[in-house]
Amino acid sequence: MRSRTRRLTSAAAATGLALALVTGCGTDTDDEGLGDATPDATTPEATTEVTEEEMEPPEGMFFGSEVEVGEGSARTFVLLDDDGAPTEVGIRLSEGALEALPDAPEGPPEFWEMELPDEAEDTVFQFVSLDWASHGHEPPGLFDVPHFDIHFYMIEADEVMAIDPEDPEFAEKAENVPEPQYMPQDFITLPGAPVAETAVPAMGVHWIDSEGGLVPGEYEFEVVFINGSWDGEYTFMEPMVTLEFLQSRESFEAEIKQPEAYQRSGYYPTMYSVTFDEATGEHVITLGGMEMREES
Repeated sequence: MRSRTRRLTSAAAATGLALALVTGCGTDTDDEGLGDATPDATTPEATTEVTEEEMEPPEGMFFGSEVEVGEGSARTFVLLDDDGAPTEVGIRLSEGALEALPDAPEGPPEFWEMELPDEAEDTVFQFVSLDWASHGHEPPGLFDVPHFDIHFYMIEADEVMAIDPEDPEFAEKAENVPEPQYMPQDFITLPGAPVAETAVPAMGVHWIDSEGGLVPGEYEFEVVFINGSWDGEYTFMEPMVTLEFLQSRESFEAEIKQPEAYQRSGYYPTMYSVTFDEATGEHVITLGGMEMREES
């Protein structure tokens, strides 16, 4: 586990103001895809111990690195079909991972850098960063509740760490956004603020869904999807999910908006979900519905 300064404090006010300008004229997806709540934990079904046989992963599932999180663990995975093509990638959090998490009211988020399994090599993803924000982060009234940010990066880890405000070309690289056809439909940089001022060290520029209703004080954050870029490239996909939503064991599923063209060839996800796997006792954040796309 490590911590680092992930968000520019000078960008906080600009980000809050910019997000307030998003009108959210589309449908708010707070409750979209939510299923029924899990049975009360005191019921026999919820308290039955998981056997080793039940904990066997599905056929075609392979695991990457595993790290200690809270009083439990997190591990990456990929699911392959019968032809060996990836259909899902994601991260699985044990129940204990939601307990005794680091508390840093004034500090930056904690993060765990995680490798994907070798079997995920045909996807566009290089590695995953699991970030824990114990008190959320800016802007106030939007994402300032305890939550996990899961970055699925399409560039190498050393390239991500090189996103540094000390770089004399930092602002220039931030302002160099990808050509419009390479970013997902409806996603925009934060309006009302220079792009360079909203760039986050060791992450990049965050893009929000202009149709998602992300208005501070009005939007009820449970699960949301963010995209990112750096120096002309579409660089990450980022599901964000609150601790409270994970603890509820409710389910969420939504489509991932697609770009018109692709900067690199590989399997891309078309949907994402948050579920609880009763068989293994794990919270699962998945990028699924993988489809092959060619560089264009």
